[in-house]
Amino acid sequence: MDPSSSGSGGNSLPSAACTDAGKRRVCYFYDPEMGNYYYGRDHPMKPHRVRMTHELLHGYGLLDPRKMLVLRPEPAGDRDLCGFHSDDYVAFLRAVTPETQLDRMGSLRRFNLGEECPVFYGLYSYCQSYDAGASLSAAAMLNGGSRDIAINWSGGLHHAKKGEASGFGYINDAVLAIFELLKIHEVKRRQECCRNILDIKDVPPRGDQCPKSTISQRVLYVDIDVHHGDGVEEAFSTTNRVMTVSFHKYASYFPGTGNIRDIGYSEGKYYCLNVPLDEGIDDESYQSIFKPIISKVMQMYRPGAIVLQCGADSLSGDRLGCFNLSGKGHAECVKFMRSFNVPLLLLGGGGYTIRNVARCWCNEVCRVDTPSHIFIGGWN
Repeated sequence: MDPSSSGSGGNSLPSAACTDAGKRRVCYFYDPEMGNYYYGRDHPMKPHRVRMTHELLHGYGLLDPRKMLVLRPEPAGDRDLCGFHSDDYVAFLRAVTPETQLDRMGSLRRFNLGEECPVFYGLYSYCQSYDAGASLSAAAMLNGGSRDIAINWSGGLHHAKKGEASGFGYINDAVLAIFELLKIHEVKRRQECCRNILDIKDVPPRGDQCPKSTISQRVLYVDIDVHHGDGVEEAFSTTNRVMTVSFHKYASYFPGTGNIRDIGYSEGKYYCLNVPLDEGIDDESYQSIFKPIISKVMQMYRPGAIVLQCGADSLSGDRLGCFNLSGKGHAECVKFMRSFNVPLLLLGGGGYTIRNVARCWCNEVCRVDTPSHIFIGGWN
């Protein structure tokens, strides 16, 4: 298949687990306590949307253990969170409470907590378990090789920075998950190159036997949230081990970054790809851009794993969004990424009309198990 094709399938890479048309080994992370966290009455972020998604999955019989493995996430420890975030920021998140925040106004301003990113009851537990913990657990499942696809709809809060909260997110779980994936997933050319150099036909080479230039662990991060994935891009802007690709609204729109000219720095130059889009873009126009770009990226970069941030605020009718994607069009991106037969981590993200978020993510669970579909609340 032509890698630049904009057809319905992807340019499938070799996979020991299955062919493109086969079932995937899927794991899904969820904890019923997730829906109890509350940003505030008038705040657009509603963690309850993840519970709604779970209930919809249950209603359609998609939580059957024969279809996918359902797991409760392990909380991330301080050391895990400090793998990316600064020690003082993590310590502040651990210590601050709604009762003590007024005594810490200087730190609140320093770490950007306030109306956008409020201090609520159980904030640190929320960050440990349902944001970072679930995404780290999902990445570890992919690293173990027992699953082809891992899902954490409570993750994907892609705006958080090393030392500050941003865009309703406190911990950047996507960055932490990518760090976890980088421990194991390597470009497929490494083994082929080393075999040629060592003239070994059957035994994979050890890492220390390979020339340094051929050892390159790579992860591709793709973001289909209506907002630019600025926190993830910033974290990896100087490395070629992670390529970030973001499709988003740009100009006079939060977070104000993601210019097409932003391409990374130093060793990361040209490994950052921004695709700014106009408001109102529909399914057909979106796919005519998304599929050729991703096909070429996959052909040239050949990652060992993919992280797909599935922000549902790019859907038509979202409370904060401005795109005009249908549930079917949004799910087509997931289906397309699935077709490459590369370990795939699906994360949530934005999405503020919660009934649409639940329908969207439930539909996308259908798309990753098999290429078939079901009807969900009038959505195909």
